[in-house]
Amino acid sequence: MSEAVEQQNTELKLTITESAQDYLAELLAGQEGDVLGIRMFVNAPGTPKAETCIAYCREDDCEAEDVLVKYEKFNARFEQRSVPFLEDAFVDYAKDRMGGQLTIKAPNAKLPRVNADSPIEDRINYVLYNEVNPSLASHGGEVSLIEVTKDSVAILKFGGGCQGCGMVEATLRDGVEKSLLEQVPELTAVRDMTDHTDRSQAYI
Repeated sequence: MSEAVEQQNTELKLTITESAQDYLAELLAGQEGDVLGIRMFVNAPGTPKAETCIAYCREDDCEAEDVLVKYEKFNARFEQRSVPFLEDAFVDYAKDRMGGQLTIKAPNAKLPRVNADSPIEDRINYVLYNEVNPSLASHGGEVSLIEVTKDSVAILKFGGGCQGCGMVEATLRDGVEKSLLEQVPELTAVRDMTDHTDRSQAYI
């Protein structure tokens, strides 16, 4: 990892307790030699579906922008995109009758923290979860981002009452696509990957 990455350590405002560090170090000691440490990140950050994760980190898992922190017994990498959402996160390990449990509390993981410099995925999710999904909720539906292709096409998936709905094409074209292209100008198009032959949950 580069020197620039280590200089960013001061930006991290999270806590991994001593007991959690001991537990993670013990887990790492039982892994194969290609494990470099742990990696912490947030899936779907800034959305109601945000999930904070800690995983074993191997060479292929590392990204050049990762923030590296060297703890006493192991190294930890933090996904750069996730750093703002990990602020005030608290990782602890408590022993109990069943052995013990690692807990992760990340109070800011679900809060939208988006500006013009945010990754395109975060800006798309902001629009989907704060503008699009509230209107779809009246039909029991929702839409989520699957990926952004190299050609800057947003691939979406409709769920709930939107899956199998005969009006989803109009919803995509007149509502979702219009909102995304207006607010995320880098996008070239929006596509739906949902299997609408399954009408079991359809609203219409």
